[in-house]
Amino acid sequence: MPLTMREPAHPGEIVREEVLRPLALSVTDAARALGVTRQSLSALLNQRAALSPEMALRLEAAFGVKADLMMRVQLSHSMAEVRAREAEITAGIRRVRASAS
Repeated sequence: MPLTMREPAHPGEIVREEVLRPLALSVTDAARALGVTRQSLSALLNQRAALSPEMALRLEAAFGVKADLMMRVQLSHSMAEVRAREAEITAGIRRVRASAS
C-alpha cells in the first residue's frame, strides 16, 4: 500500500494540543495571557482562522513557541489547501513565455 502524505497540521491544532493542553489552560485563560479576545483565539484553535504574524509573536512571547516556525506551519497548511484545488484555480491559465526577438 503506498504511503500518503497527511495534510499539514493547522497551527491552531498545534497550539491547542501542544501548548494549551499540557499547561491545562482554558481558552479564556490563554486568551487573557495573549492579550486577545476569547473569540479570536477560539477561531484559531478551531481552525476557522489562519495564524497571523501578530498572533505568532504573541504566542512566542507568552509560551515560547517560535513565531517563525508557526508561520511556516501556517504556510504549509495554506499551500496544501490551495494545492488540493490547484486544477480549479489554474484552469484556463496559460504559462507566459518570452517571445523570441
